[in-house]
Amino acid sequence: MTSGKGGTSGTETSGSGDIVRTLELLWDTGRRPSRGPKPTLTLDQIVEAAVGVADAEGLESVSMRRVAAELGTGTMSLYRYLPGKAELLDLMLDRVQRPSENPADLGDGSWRSALAAMGRATLALYQRHPWLLQVNQSRPILGPSALDGMEKVLTRIKPMGLSDPELVSAIIMIDGYVVGAARTQLYQLEAERRTGLTDTEFWEAQTPMLEKVLASGRFPLMASLDENTWGPDFDHFEFGLQRILDGLEVFATRRADET
Repeated sequence: MTSGKGGTSGTETSGSGDIVRTLELLWDTGRRPSRGPKPTLTLDQIVEAAVGVADAEGLESVSMRRVAAELGTGTMSLYRYLPGKAELLDLMLDRVQRPSENPADLGDGSWRSALAAMGRATLALYQRHPWLLQVNQSRPILGPSALDGMEKVLTRIKPMGLSDPELVSAIIMIDGYVVGAARTQLYQLEAERRTGLTDTEFWEAQTPMLEKVLASGRFPLMASLDENTWGPDFDHFEFGLQRILDGLEVFATRRADET
């Protein structure tokens, strides 16, 4: 796996541990031992330490040994709290995806603003925790954060008038778009770290040849594009997000007209 913050190669899989035990830990329903030495840590401390390691060094650096070292304790002591790394990963996912408690963070009350806010918040989440892109979350363990977040968004978008599967599909659509955008941003940052060239320097190196090729007349449409076409001022993420919402609005309007 790629070393360093936010490496993109290698994949972990959510839900690959003891599912029942993970759910007990997430929902705090497991039995606590009544015998033995008094715990010196909390599960929250362990999860926070693991998230900190992943943020700073990449997901590949997260191990029971590494987290124990971060907490200044022995590796075996962590096994009193959870079975292993697979279960720890699911707890980490639930922790970082905890939704905001501020209703205003889901927009002005309309379904469109709620989905737009969800998209922006999800992008920010991946920017804060790029290691999330290394996790296959196609089979997520549904903890408090996952269900709280889904409940909040579904409540806001229910007025769209779509069927329940369609409402969930709208959320999946936005999430898929955001994951693609976040991955592209991460790849750009990783390319800069690996090559030592900034994005500007990379394109400046190609400019002399590109100017010569475009002046040849072979690519007239490309040559006619506005000089700001490839500039940093255009927000491609927001443009794409709004066009997806435009499509959903057309669909929701048509569905309303049919009823």
